[in-house]
Amino acid sequence: MNTLSVRALLVRGMLAGLAAGVAALLVAYFLGESRVDAAIALEEHAAGGHHDHGGGEEELVSRAMQATGGLATGVLVFGVAIGGIAAIAFCVALGRIGRFGPRATAAFVALGGLIAVYVVPFLKYPANPPAVGDGDTIGKRTALFFLLVLLSVLLAVGAVLLGRRLAPRLGNWNATVAAGAAFLLAVLVAVPAGFLAAYRSRTWYGAALSAVSQLGIAVPVFWLGMILIAVFALNLGWLPAGGFPQDGWADPGAAFEALVLPVITVALVMSASLIRYVRSATLDVLGSDYLRTARALGSSFGR
Repeated sequence: MNTLSVRALLVRGMLAGLAAGVAALLVAYFLGESRVDAAIALEEHAAGGHHDHGGGEEELVSRAMQATGGLATGVLVFGVAIGGIAAIAFCVALGRIGRFGPRATAAFVALGGLIAVYVVPFLKYPANPPAVGDGDTIGKRTALFFLLVLLSVLLAVGAVLLGRRLAPRLGNWNATVAAGAAFLLAVLVAVPAGFLAAYRSRTWYGAALSAVSQLGIAVPVFWLGMILIAVFALNLGWLPAGGFPQDGWADPGAAFEALVLPVITVALVMSASLIRYVRSATLDVLGSDYLRTARALGSSFGR
């Protein structure tokens, strides 16, 4: 791909991001700002009941400017930046993740970015996380959030590399299915396991989860694959030892069985580091001052 094509794709990506930013701006302004105003009014009412705010600090930026110019600037600049990054990612991925056409490659890049950058971090840090109004924790929460985004992106890159390695043996489509399933299974295993390992860190199964995750980081993926083949394919005979059916998905059961061991092997290795991260981040939150205060005031863990 020549420089002119990359430049044209970059401009198109930024324009697409600008269009998406305009749509997001309309939604945020007409549906979100009223809720933000209601939340601010609630916080001011609660603070007024406990503190004397006479002679408070003057606002650096007025609320009206935040809701109009500030919101528009932030959303539109973010949209243009994400569109440009997506265009660059498309240029890098085209022809390198398999024999996919431009449209299929663009769809995979967009879907992978959505899952890695937004969906997976949202599982750990929802839109309204604990202590969202506590300014003393914003630096820590921001750092943990971006670390999770980075880890999620690295796992997605690992899934792409896995798909490239499997493509010669399984074909593009089957390799893509296997890589996506491994990434999804790793996330589905790691997030609840990390929470449980932190919340029950003083129990035997909490310690066991922590030890298993550490073992998963240390064990090479090829060695784990051989162990699983020896147990589930050679000894128990539950799954095929390797290879994909020559007739593809003509027999869905056989095709599915052929993908089970590769997907589980890679997912276990990928989930190990994510379990460690989720456990560490959750332990850090559980030991925070604001959470101890909430518990002292009678709040349950679920709340």
